[in-house]
Amino acid sequence: MLRLLLLCAMIGEPALAEGEKAGNFDYYVLSLGWSPNWCALEGDERGDDQCDTRHDYGFTLHGLWPQYESGWPSYCRTTARDPSKAETAAMADITGSGGLAWYEWKKHGRCSGLSSAAYFNLARRAYGSIRMPEVFTGLSKEVKLPASVVEDAFIEANPDLPRDAITVTCQQGMIQEVRICLTTDLEPRRCGMDTIRDCRLKDAVMEPVR
Repeated sequence: MLRLLLLCAMIGEPALAEGEKAGNFDYYVLSLGWSPNWCALEGDERGDDQCDTRHDYGFTLHGLWPQYESGWPSYCRTTARDPSKAETAAMADITGSGGLAWYEWKKHGRCSGLSSAAYFNLARRAYGSIRMPEVFTGLSKEVKLPASVVEDAFIEANPDLPRDAITVTCQQGMIQEVRICLTTDLEPRRCGMDTIRDCRLKDAVMEPVR
């Protein structure tokens, strides 16, 4: 019985690995982070430029992640050259920082099988394909709300987005990310079972836009 329970537990966990061959995956996860919350949890302490009050970041591009039906590849083997500092810096308008763009390329972008330029172009297209809910644009004060309301707002703003193609995550009582599952052609699709795990908080915090 114990062996059976351990086997079931292992099956329920996502398959994680590193160093896979680039280009071998099933779909993408577009991850959109609520920048003010990231700043409150991590960025302010680091003194990250993304959190400077001269910016007005709301939902920023965390990453475009190649995904398996269960689990995901990372740090893949590829012959594609790494991007220059100028190329990663050019992504800061949607990622919040060039440093994040570099990290996302290193961990996830290499797994796409694309060149760095093509990957960043694809990530920009994916980000641009999603309409951000107007209700959160320029949010002027802290709000507490059910995480499901964030999901509802994205579906209302993107009527072609199926509910099983989006999930909302939380961290330390705050809305962390909205994750949208896309085909390799950037069409919405059902998320894998290890991805579609919605935050259930009823009073999740969203910090105001700075």
